[in-house]
Amino acid sequence: MFSSCVCYLEETAAKFPDKLAVVDEHQRYTFRELRERALRLSGLIPAEWTNQPIAVYLPKSADAIVAFMGILYSGNFYVPLDPKSPAERLAKVVQNLSPRAVITGAGQVGFVGKFSAAAKPRIIVPNLDDASDSKTGSVPLPDRIKRVIDTDPIYCIYTSGSTGEPKGVLIPHRGVIDYIEWATSCYGITENEVIGNQSPFFFDNSTLDIYLMLKTGATLFLLPEIVFAFPVKLIDYLCANCITFIFWVPSVMIQVTNLNLLEGRQLPPLGKVLFAGEVMPCKTLNYWRKHFPKALFSNLYGPTEITVDCTYYNVDREFGESDSLPIGIPCRNTDILVLNGENLLVKGDEIGELCVRGSSLALGYWNDRAKTDSAFAQNPLNPHYPEKIYHTGDLVKYNEQGELLFLGRKDSQIKHAGYRIELGEIETAVSGLKGIDHACVVYQAEKAAIALFYVSGDLALDETTIRKALSEVLPKYMIPTVFRKLETLPLNANGKVDRLALRKSL
Repeated sequence: MFSSCVCYLEETAAKFPDKLAVVDEHQRYTFRELRERALRLSGLIPAEWTNQPIAVYLPKSADAIVAFMGILYSGNFYVPLDPKSPAERLAKVVQNLSPRAVITGAGQVGFVGKFSAAAKPRIIVPNLDDASDSKTGSVPLPDRIKRVIDTDPIYCIYTSGSTGEPKGVLIPHRGVIDYIEWATSCYGITENEVIGNQSPFFFDNSTLDIYLMLKTGATLFLLPEIVFAFPVKLIDYLCANCITFIFWVPSVMIQVTNLNLLEGRQLPPLGKVLFAGEVMPCKTLNYWRKHFPKALFSNLYGPTEITVDCTYYNVDREFGESDSLPIGIPCRNTDILVLNGENLLVKGDEIGELCVRGSSLALGYWNDRAKTDSAFAQNPLNPHYPEKIYHTGDLVKYNEQGELLFLGRKDSQIKHAGYRIELGEIETAVSGLKGIDHACVVYQAEKAAIALFYVSGDLALDETTIRKALSEVLPKYMIPTVFRKLETLPLNANGKVDRLALRKSL
């Protein structure tokens, strides 16, 4: 077993030196070129640095992956920054992180200098075009990579904190190795796979795409942003590049479904369709399964703190439009504990918080010991030796098949009119209604308002009709009090529904 994930690139570049590794709108690199460029970049990072944070401020591109690998070759860890984030948020991230360096492009040096001025990192602008046709192995492996062990950090991804301050989730090499070894086996990934990447690199879903490519020798296409603004172009792109594997958020699949873009047209050769990050409406799933009857569809679940995913469900049966799709069973070498309010394992269909133990756990939150100790706590079922589990804050229960069902966030379990209500249950009921294309339910505590935002092409589907339909499946106290019809639901940078924006609009 490797101690550093960059060893995947070492092995694959030796095995498939001239095979296409990664393609973006402007660049395409073979595995040999990817390796050599990364090794050259590593030489720009001082040799005395070890396990230090190095930020990457580059657009999603092949060169960004070169930067990630170069940082790993140097024995340090990378931190992807969102190029579209406002300077104020980037400044908060950099203030918390205090990176030793920021890798960026020549045209961004001035802006990087502004948002990172307080931290005073070294700004590195590598000449990534300086590639040669020399043979694999001509650029020596740095000795410092030998100092890396699998519990050292590989990357830090900043997510939104409940206090408004971004928090950096620190993931170790062993978490990624564990996850990628499982995923390669579970989904049968080989060098013949053509992977389409939807997720931005500051979103942990991209970890699967990048490291499956590095481990197996599959080719990775970085889907241009414009294809998500115009979904017709998305299907055309998948077809033109013969994409066989995709891992994306359900909102993208919902858009395609709502526009009926798979009907009566050439379809890409998708054999594996994975999704995570949001609840997948069975209505959308059924549409895709109809058009790709031979494809594997897999629903994955996991917060950033669990190295991407900790449970999965490979769809193996039919679901009604109002059914809840399971998040399934634990990934290999991962244990799921569903704990009730007394920190005991739930029984039967009792609802509890999903907690996780295993190699996949993050090291914690960068520069935030208090938050780390709160979320990564001692396993209450094990009083005998130190063992951390991660409290996800997500509510789940087991169905009759022993599969986990996601019910929603603990913090989205509201108290309204004296009743405890799970907003996810309302959302599932709405999504199953005929004529509803996309839906989101939020709660505005100050106004005691349960608000439904929905998209529908059915002109006859008004508030009265929705209320009547919901009254047949939900108790009166769970019926939304505010109804807003929108052309589309707003999405955040990760492609998920922007619930905060919707709540602020009330």
